[in-house]
Amino acid sequence: MGKPEGWKSYWDLLTIIGLSLLLDLIIVLAPESLLRKALGLSFVLFFPGYVFVTALFPEKKELDNLERLALSFGLSIALVPLIGLALNYTPWGIRLTPILVSLTIFNVTFALIAIHRRKNAINPWIPWITIEDIKRELEWEEASKLDKALTVILIGAIIASFGVLSYVITNPKPGEAFTEFYILGPKGKAADYPTELFVGENGTVIIGIVNHEHRNVTYYVEIWLVNLTYNFTTNQTFIHEMYLMHRFNVTLPNVPVNIEGNWTPQFETNYTFSINRPGKWQVWFLLFKDREPAIPMECLKGENCAQTESWRILEAINGTIQSLKLNVNVKELG
Repeated sequence: MGKPEGWKSYWDLLTIIGLSLLLDLIIVLAPESLLRKALGLSFVLFFPGYVFVTALFPEKKELDNLERLALSFGLSIALVPLIGLALNYTPWGIRLTPILVSLTIFNVTFALIAIHRRKNAINPWIPWITIEDIKRELEWEEASKLDKALTVILIGAIIASFGVLSYVITNPKPGEAFTEFYILGPKGKAADYPTELFVGENGTVIIGIVNHEHRNVTYYVEIWLVNLTYNFTTNQTFIHEMYLMHRFNVTLPNVPVNIEGNWTPQFETNYTFSINRPGKWQVWFLLFKDREPAIPMECLKGENCAQTESWRILEAINGTIQSLKLNVNVKELG
């Protein structure tokens, strides 16, 4: 079979241009399709290096086929992070759209340069490979049986490695499971918290929860008013008073982590409280998943539960229970 002529002489570069633009269209119209993942692998791991090598070495004599193939993968792995590093210092940052646009421009630009260079080459390299070309490239006829066996094993290992890499990239492990738990001031910002109140004065905070646990979760929130002291000499915490102020539960579906878009809340509720005794108090917000530990009846009636339920606050201090704390200084009126 002879070498292609006319536009067929640039079939590989025209294909890369077409597939790069096709991938852009697929990401916009069908972002979850399997075709996106398949094209995305080539788009990142092969296309940039291939067009770059072809633009640099258009002559057939400059590199053989295996060298071009190896350099295409190697340079792709080197070039893509460099493009990402450059984007990091731009206003667009390292996000899907800037990366997609940058790599598309890179692929198309160097493909056009490669077409121009191949057109003006004396003996251009054109990837029109036949079985005979592959045998000649591998020196198949002159190789011993052992060399042939090793070559087959090597090619199989390369194909298997690429298959495993493709599977890992297209089927990533789920990210870390976690829950966002936060309190905001009454204006919806991490400021202006009610930390200075008079006896009986209302203070308001916004309690927020976002579920990233990869499953539906029922959350139980307990709010405790606590008076405690800490002994720095013995590193001990002493809880003197502990009153249950409020409790509620909510079931939330999983929300995927979106690092590309703006952060949005999932569940928020206003909570207004007042403290009827002066002193330096702490308002603790405890978060339990799926099941809430039993609360004694005396706590539900508003009695001091420091003797029986102090473990809740101690575990929150130690980080065993997900929790938030608000220090409130309550003053006498007048």
